[in-house]
Amino acid sequence: MEKYYLGLDISKGYADAVILDDNKQIVEPNFQLDDTFDGHCLLYQKLEAFFKSHPDSIVYSAVESTGGYENNWFTTLVSFQRTLNLKTARLNPVGVKNNSKAAMRRICTDKISAKNVAEYLIAHSENVSYEWDDSLSSLRKQWSFVKMLTKQRTQLYNQLESLLYSAHPEILTFCKDGMPQWVLKLLILYPTSKKLSKARKSSVAKIPYITNIRAEELISKAKKSVASLCDKIAENLVTATAQEIIHLNQTIDYQSKLIKEQCAIPEIDIIASFKGMGDFSAVGLMMEIQNITGFSSAKKLASYFGLHPIYKISGDGVGAFRMSKQGRKLPRQILFMVVLNAIQTNPLIREIYLDRTSKGMSKMAAIGLCMHKILRIIYGMLKHNKKFDPEIDRKNRELKVKIKRGFVQDKNRRYQAFDPMAPISRRQNIKRKETKRTEAVPKRNNNANCGIKTSALISN
Repeated sequence: MEKYYLGLDISKGYADAVILDDNKQIVEPNFQLDDTFDGHCLLYQKLEAFFKSHPDSIVYSAVESTGGYENNWFTTLVSFQRTLNLKTARLNPVGVKNNSKAAMRRICTDKISAKNVAEYLIAHSENVSYEWDDSLSSLRKQWSFVKMLTKQRTQLYNQLESLLYSAHPEILTFCKDGMPQWVLKLLILYPTSKKLSKARKSSVAKIPYITNIRAEELISKAKKSVASLCDKIAENLVTATAQEIIHLNQTIDYQSKLIKEQCAIPEIDIIASFKGMGDFSAVGLMMEIQNITGFSSAKKLASYFGLHPIYKISGDGVGAFRMSKQGRKLPRQILFMVVLNAIQTNPLIREIYLDRTSKGMSKMAAIGLCMHKILRIIYGMLKHNKKFDPEIDRKNRELKVKIKRGFVQDKNRRYQAFDPMAPISRRQNIKRKETKRTEAVPKRNNNANCGIKTSALISN
């Protein structure tokens, strides 16, 4: 069976396509179609005619992830698979770009980009996953929408707090741990201290969660307020901001409820069983993972989330480990908040965190290490379809400690020992002497129980 490769470069409103053979030779020259019903129909007709002229063949097609512009074309190509001998994949643009750089091309156009996509399918077929079921793509957009609303709400909270400092400073004493709902409702009716000072106690007490005693206290403080803003403009700003925050709270709660209902799968219950993990965080992580069978190991999942440590060193330079932070940042944000909660509520994570910080590791580095640890635990739970059990992890760590380690030899030098006559630098000479000194000493047990063998520092 002959193999052909269809590469599509997606732009806003249209796409460029080309078909190559196994030898990266153009079989069907570049053609451009619009992202409309007629354009998608023409693509089907073009592929149908191609299969008629090449009956014993299979076409591998791919699009790059371009922030959502590729979704229409990807869904259409997947639907074509019902009647055509076609396979479809969604590619990471980083891999396609690096493969194009290896070809040392100086010019980049839409036509060349489409060819780059097809050539990547040929050169790196082992890294391509076809027919990836992205059934959670809509939920992921809804999740992003909720995160955007949450960010807007935080901005409004900050703005309201700044306004209250000048218009209602006494009310800020009730907002040290967040702004309660009754405060927002109070501000809608009495946005400034001047207006609250003229209110009746019975009217203020009608607001939920405000008792007669608190109403009297609020009015008394308002009469002695040092507020500097009491005009109509300040009243309108405070009222409008409080109303917008209440509206955003209702929208966020409703959207979050919809996400939980539409993502009610057994995997969510498994992830949420981890102490310190909320239901909403579990949903967010599951939408990013999608299918655990797509990752052959916990290291692959960590790399996908950008949590794996990277070490950079060149020549005699001094290198260091850092968290890579490659890929989508949303799952790292979720895990960061989960770690902060788990340090307080989960004895296993708290033990690891305190152990690392007591040995001199910075707090942010210890948090990054715990993020990696939690992700490995999640991978194990989903892989074995088991809820969180801290004893399993403790037994695994004890088993590693019991493994006896013998003398360690540098595998890179297995063919030749260090030659004292080599024209090396002074720094390299010092390193070689240190290596020879430590080779005669048994390697100590690794302290990094979380899969990261050194502190993966997180830069702010």
